[in-house]
Amino acid sequence: MNTPSELKYTKDHEWIKIEGNVATIGITDFAQGELGDIVYVDVDTVDDDLNGGDVFGSVEAVKTVSDLFLPISGKVIEFNSELEDQPELLNSDPYGNGWIIKLEVAEGAYHSELLSAEDYQAIIG
Repeated sequence: MNTPSELKYTKDHEWIKIEGNVATIGITDFAQGELGDIVYVDVDTVDDDLNGGDVFGSVEAVKTVSDLFLPISGKVIEFNSELEDQPELLNSDPYGNGWIIKLEVAEGAYHSELLSAEDYQAIIG
């Protein structure tokens, strides 16, 4: 199971990479493996200000649909448009070309609930 140590994680199986006040967010290798073949990614929250824990979109796999939860508060500033034609990037490259959104992190956003790679590994076993 691939869990890059430079990223932070959530109990809901999202990863986040914070650079300055912009965060890149996607789903973990574990999550894509559990979902199976991903066929559609729905994000209609670009330009929305959301709170940590809010649903920012969903991922549709062959057998299920799963909500995507925002790890921290902020404004959704970009959706990875490559996912419109290639949703399978979430399966093949979840930490690279399969990123889902970019977020402008809200001032004072609460980071303490984010998990280290080691803590996330402990949760998924």
